[in-house]
Amino acid sequence: MALNAKQKQRVTKEVARHEKDTGSPEYQIALFSEQIKKLTTHLKKNAKDFHSRRGLLKMVSKRKKLMGYLQKTNEKVYKTLIKKLDLKG
Repeated sequence: MALNAKQKQRVTKEVARHEKDTGSPEYQIALFSEQIKKLTTHLKKNAKDFHSRRGLLKMVSKRKKLMGYLQKTNEKVYKTLIKKLDLKG
C-alpha cells in the first residue's frame, strides 16, 4: 500500500518548500492525501479488510491534525494547499 519514490515525487513536487523537503506540513498533508486515496480504492474492492480500514482512519486523523496546525500558523498556505489538493477546509 505504500507509495514508491516516483509517486511521492509526483504528488509533492508542487507543495514542497525546497528540494529535500520531507517534514513540512504541506508535504506531509500531500502524502497522506495520496495514501488515503489509494487506500480508499483498495477498501472499495476489499470491504472486509479491517486492518487497512484502521490504518486509513489513523491517516485521516493525522492529516486533520496537520491541517489544523497549518491553518493556525499560516492560513494563506493552508488555503492554497486545499485548492491544490482539492480538499474540503
